[in-house]
Amino acid sequence: MAGITDLDIAGVATGPQTAHATPVHAGLIDAVARAVGPHAVQRGAEIPERRRGDANGPTGALPDLVLRPRDTAEVSRILAICDALRQPLVVQGGLTGFAGAARPLAGEAVLSLERMCRVGTPERAGASVLAEAGATLQAVQDVALDAGLMLGVDIAARGSCTIGGNVATNAGGIRVLRYGMFRAQVAGLEVVLADGTVLSSLTGLAKDNAGYDLKQIFIGSEGTLGVVTRARLRLHPRPPGSCLALAAVASPQAALEALMRLRDAFGPGLTAFEAIGGVLHDAVASWSAARSPIASGAPLYALIEIQGHDPDADRARFESTLALAIEDGLLAQTLIAASGREAAAFWGVREQAGAYLGRACGPTQGHDISVAIDRQPEFLARAETAIATIDPGARILVFGHFGDGNLHYIVESAEPRVTETVYRLVADMGGSIAAEHGIGLDKKSRLLLSRSAAEISTMRRLKRALDPHGILNPGRVFDPVPDGAAA
Repeated sequence: MAGITDLDIAGVATGPQTAHATPVHAGLIDAVARAVGPHAVQRGAEIPERRRGDANGPTGALPDLVLRPRDTAEVSRILAICDALRQPLVVQGGLTGFAGAARPLAGEAVLSLERMCRVGTPERAGASVLAEAGATLQAVQDVALDAGLMLGVDIAARGSCTIGGNVATNAGGIRVLRYGMFRAQVAGLEVVLADGTVLSSLTGLAKDNAGYDLKQIFIGSEGTLGVVTRARLRLHPRPPGSCLALAAVASPQAALEALMRLRDAFGPGLTAFEAIGGVLHDAVASWSAARSPIASGAPLYALIEIQGHDPDADRARFESTLALAIEDGLLAQTLIAASGREAAAFWGVREQAGAYLGRACGPTQGHDISVAIDRQPEFLARAETAIATIDPGARILVFGHFGDGNLHYIVESAEPRVTETVYRLVADMGGSIAAEHGIGLDKKSRLLLSRSAAEISTMRRLKRALDPHGILNPGRVFDPVPDGAAA
């Protein structure tokens, strides 16, 4: 365990404090400067406005102090000091989250991992690479591609989201169908606990059943149990060929049937089946300078991707499978990308949806939900009916990962009952209110819709065991348990 000496906090009171006391502990800056160095401390006018929050807003408090370690050892020293001083911290990476986990609360210092951005050389025999928490997803993707390999996860925020945040939120993205969530990419993990203890298991062994697999409890924990500093990530052979289609779809039920056919035809070769609702597609097509290559007016659009090892044969089979789906009325106009440039244009339609929602819409209510794959048509129909009853003028702007049941269900409406209605319906159908963006600050009041009281109690026990003073991302996922209260 990394300790902290009397010299490190000389003259600083270390008694109990409230979790969100303000301002930041008066002795923290001097203690960190002595133990780590002044380079790790950013304060006052040096702190940019972007530190107030993540991609979802609203903005939080501008922190009084940002701590910027350069390596795991410095993270360990900083956490040991903060734990001794009972100083709450919010951990920040690329600030691309949508649940408020990185949004500062009053009295919290920020622990930023942006300076820890090194990516190692891929290890080809074991097909893995070691990356620090502050490295962007795209940096890892680029290193892998240069070695003839690929990382299984891809998301639109690849250029700014970081590996530590991807691990902490168990990020998903467009290729979960084949490669799984971020959890499936993690072969090893290094984590620093609240008291400075470093847990390091980065060997990346394919088989290792020596006791508990501790890394699993930190993946998806949203920075509440420990701070991820490095990850060994699994890589995959880069397929020599891929095919991408953009298709107009007759209905959600037709999309489901087309998905099943493609899955039967290509198995794990089907890497993506993304959906864009017709209302959103048409709005983006008329708003964006990058025009959609497909005609507007369909109820739904799908982006369908396969990857394989025989490009000519794969393309021929892809074309014939799609042709049969068109003959059977499941798909209407269907375009297959003939070049990398066309493929980028197809994906651009999907990625422009986020820009449109952020810049061109009125008040929106976003829902990152998942339901069983075969119940998506039912959910979409029931939700549309329920929302029309509440707000007949609401616009439903849906897109997402139809192939794995994760929909980003956005409603343009100022009626506050919309969100409660959507979440209640998701819970009714056995789904999840947080498919890939976590709970953070924004969804914790609704956690019981997706997790039982027994599950939440067990989460609280883990939190108390690993972070007894509650300094790491306090108030995220669930509220702190008062001292002496049962978990």
